[in-house]
Amino acid sequence: MRWWSVANFVSNAGTWMQLTVQNLLVLQITGSAAATGLSMSVQAAPGLLMSLAGGAVVDRWPRKLTAAVSQALLGAVAFLTAVLVATDQLGLGVLMALAAVTGLIATVDGPACSLLGNDLVHAEDVPSAIGVGSLVHNAGRLAGAALAGVTVGFLGTAAAYAANGLSFLFVASVIPFLRPVHKVVRRAGSGTRNADRADRADRADDDMTVRQGIAYFMRRPRLVALAGITGLSAVFGRNYGLTLAVLVTGPLAGGAGAFGTVSTVLAVGGIVGAVLGARLRKPSVRLVGTLAAAGALLQAVAGFSPSLAVLLVLVLPMAVVESVSDTAGTTVLQTDPPAHMRGRVLGVWGTVRTVWSLAGPPALGLLMELAGARGALVAGGLIIAGAVGAGFVLRDRRSAQPVVLRTEEGVAAAQPRLGTAA
Repeated sequence: MRWWSVANFVSNAGTWMQLTVQNLLVLQITGSAAATGLSMSVQAAPGLLMSLAGGAVVDRWPRKLTAAVSQALLGAVAFLTAVLVATDQLGLGVLMALAAVTGLIATVDGPACSLLGNDLVHAEDVPSAIGVGSLVHNAGRLAGAALAGVTVGFLGTAAAYAANGLSFLFVASVIPFLRPVHKVVRRAGSGTRNADRADRADRADDDMTVRQGIAYFMRRPRLVALAGITGLSAVFGRNYGLTLAVLVTGPLAGGAGAFGTVSTVLAVGGIVGAVLGARLRKPSVRLVGTLAAAGALLQAVAGFSPSLAVLLVLVLPMAVVESVSDTAGTTVLQTDPPAHMRGRVLGVWGTVRTVWSLAGPPALGLLMELAGARGALVAGGLIIAGAVGAGFVLRDRRSAQPVVLRTEEGVAAAQPRLGTAA
């Protein structure tokens, strides 16, 4: 697990280094902000169309092999891009095609690497492993953004892509040496009873379809509730690169440096939240909703900030609470399904998350046009908190519906049906 965490830190730093310079590269090639947005959408589009199939691949194929191959392919795409940039042969069409290929590979790589990390620890330590993964992600983001400026300044844009390619190859080279705690045995040995078991395993493989993954997800109320909570938060509460940027540079009269300070505080809060989230043992959807509502209320209060100093005081706990909520939600998502369904459940989740990422910014932009940055923060926070609270009330009412029990004398007595926490 230590080696896997080191490899993921290197990979995340390389990825964020590339992402930091990619938008600048598109602007350099086209001079169009619209083209920059289009390149981001092209890379996200495969997640909408192919995440379900990618999750099914992860359930069918050996996890270590799948993750190693996907990492190597991502590295090859990064190296190819670096060569094209260095030789001045990268046009907009080729860049869009490479972005689409990257997004397609990521539909397999994302769930494969996430579940491989969980395989390296015992079941009771999975929440901690997910928390460590969140910590590594945030630390890699900070390191990658910092290294991007240094790398481009001294070595050029192509070097950032080459460094990202090396980071993928480093992960691929580490994977063969990882030792999962347990392995799923799909076939039994010889003998009649064992042959029957093998036949059942074959039939189970035949049933490992995308449709089965969707059906499982939709039949699990806690997964549907988790999707609803996370979706509301993603649309109305997590696009701080837009809302806080407008608030800082507009009503608070700050500049790019001031927003950079806010972004740094958000990243630090994310790291602190990941550390706290790693201490969770049995997170629930109710905990995810409670933390999401708390973060949303802090966001609403932040919308009234009279100064940058007050905003910074509010942003830190807001980021901590939301990071713990994310870690808890990821734990539920990756541990609630049975082992043979987890890839497809993550595939469904990838499709839903892509819908949020594509629909969220336009919806939030419209809200900002109508209510301004302060109004969008306040209204978005109240929408999230109100929806989560309403969901809790409705669930508690359903759980407390009376059940008629018959006494020894034959008289019906009404008793409340107590539900357990989600």
